[in-house]
Amino acid sequence: MDNGCLCLSNRDKASNPILYNILSQMDNSEPSQNSFNYSSIHHRCNCELRRTVCLKRSAEICKEASAVLVKTIHFMKNLPAFNQLPSNDQFLLLKSCWAPLFILGLAQEHVDFEVTDTPADSMLKKILLNCQESPEMEREQPTMAGVSKLKSCLKKFWSLDLSPKEYAYLKGTMIFNPDVPDLKAALFIEGLQQEAQHALNELVRLLHQGDQERFARILLTASMLQSITTSLITELFFRPVIGQTDLLELLVDMLFCN
Repeated sequence: MDNGCLCLSNRDKASNPILYNILSQMDNSEPSQNSFNYSSIHHRCNCELRRTVCLKRSAEICKEASAVLVKTIHFMKNLPAFNQLPSNDQFLLLKSCWAPLFILGLAQEHVDFEVTDTPADSMLKKILLNCQESPEMEREQPTMAGVSKLKSCLKKFWSLDLSPKEYAYLKGTMIFNPDVPDLKAALFIEGLQQEAQHALNELVRLLHQGDQERFARILLTASMLQSITTSLITELFFRPVIGQTDLLELLVDMLFCN
């Protein structure tokens, strides 16, 4: 039996059985000087990207991530314009923007991390999970593909080398998102976002007078934040700490407590 990846061969077999059979026969035939060895061709597949991963140095990185998250909520909580919004709008914006803001915090604090394969479940755990529904089975586990997106985004921000004020104004553009559904003060929030974008643009022009494209590069890099899922951030950095607790509930308590 071939010990290589099966995902491509199974796909080829399903999509073109005639070609698959021909190539299989050629691969199994006696090799000759002019024979075509299909198995010698290197095929890239998605197996590497789909494999589930977890943090190396989990205790240390989760502690750093928790500190970044606390600073993120503290930043939101101390914005006078944010506090003027209706409570439900504050909740909707928190739900929508906490993950992008957290990633900006990781970038600003230069939190780097590495991942490793998720340990295989023991046979006993598999039996128990089959006997009862588990929240673990319902949650989206971190994959190498998701982590690669996150690390690529962080590297982009590090290459920009944003100043603290640039980060602050950029966070303002992320917090005040008028496109979040069901906002009562959407027009007011849109005005706040425009103010934050204008302030960021003016600051960039002041700090980097010879770089006419920097503002556009910052916004383009910030758009990458939307491709990184909240579940990836939650499961990778916080699930080892909070267990089964709902992270959003914790964030709400942090934001609205006196």
